[in-house]
Order: sequence, then C-alpha cells, then structure tokens
Amino acid sequence: MTPRLMGLLALLPLGMLMLLAARQDLSSNRIPNKIVLIGVVLGVVLNGVLPEGWGFNSQIPGALGWWASLKGLAVGMGVFLPIYWLRAMGAGDVKMMGMVGAFLGPDDVLGAILSIFVVGGVMALLVVMWSKQLKPMLQNVKLILYGSAVKLSAGEAPLMNDLPVSVGKLPYAVAITLGTFTYLIWQRL
Repeated sequence: MTPRLMGLLALLPLGMLMLLAARQDLSSNRIPNKIVLIGVVLGVVLNGVLPEGWGFNSQIPGALGWWASLKGLAVGMGVFLPIYWLRAMGAGDVKMMGMVGAFLGPDDVLGAILSIFVVGGVMALLVVMWSKQLKPMLQNVKLILYGSAVKLSAGEAPLMNDLPVSVGKLPYAVAITLGTFTYLIWQRL
C-alpha cells in the first residue's frame, strides 16, 4: 500500500463520521457524543500506530503521533470553546471540532477552522437571504455590538442569547463537514 493511499484511508473514517454528525445535526439539531467519541479515539489511535509522516493529507502522508493528535484535539476544541461560552454554538460543535483536530493535528486543524468559518459564514448568509430574514439579522448584529459594549463596560460577559428575534439555527456540523472537506481538497491541489 502506498503512503498516499494509506493517508487517504486514514481520513476515510473522519469523513464518514463527519457526514453522520452532519446528518444527525440536520435532523435533530444535535451531534451525538457517541459519534464524536468514536472519532476522537480513532484519530488518536491512527495517529499513534500508523507509520510516521507529516499528516494524513500531506506530501509525506502518515501519522503525526499521539502527542500531535492530542494537541490537535485541544486546538480544535480550544478555538470553538469561547464561541460556545458566548452561547453562539452548541457543545456538540465544539466536540466535533476536537474530533477533526484529533485526525488532522494542531497545524492542519487551524487551516480547517479558517475554512469552516468561511463556509459557515456563507451558509449563514444564504440561509438568512433564503428565509428573507436579512433585516432582522442586521438588527441582531447591531444589538450584539451595542449590547456587548454595554455589558463589557459594566464588567459582564456578553451572551448571544439576549437577542429579541431569532433568525433561525444553523446546523454547524454541516459547516464543519463542508469546511473540513474543502480544506482537505485544497491541500491536495
């Protein structure tokens, strides 16, 4: 088996688990812990036992090692955790990002996160425009900025649940899945 094929086969479980999580998020607005836990364990184990390389999607495909996998898990969750604390994202999204980090490692998970934020932003705009909620969304952005400034000046933490009108929920597992796939494909070009 060629190293390149081995790298792609190691990413196959990640892709399947992300698709399962996205489907579940679309249908129930939840990402099951079981899917995420299986993904984290697989990511850490595959990075620990397969032949060493620069990552499964790199020029020299192979495992990053146990430590790099755990750092990727921490970075993935660490970037999304503040967004969860602001109540702008669910805990399942944070855990799913940790799963992605366990497979990709600390460096590639940062690239994937950037891609996820772009895809998520485009998805949010499309959903808002499709549902004709642009004006309420812009009002919410204004309230977020003003309310956050007031709360911060009073020494309080701003939260995203103080909005008068919700323009809907975005199943962010879909953005995580599409953004990660986009990043992985872009790395191959």
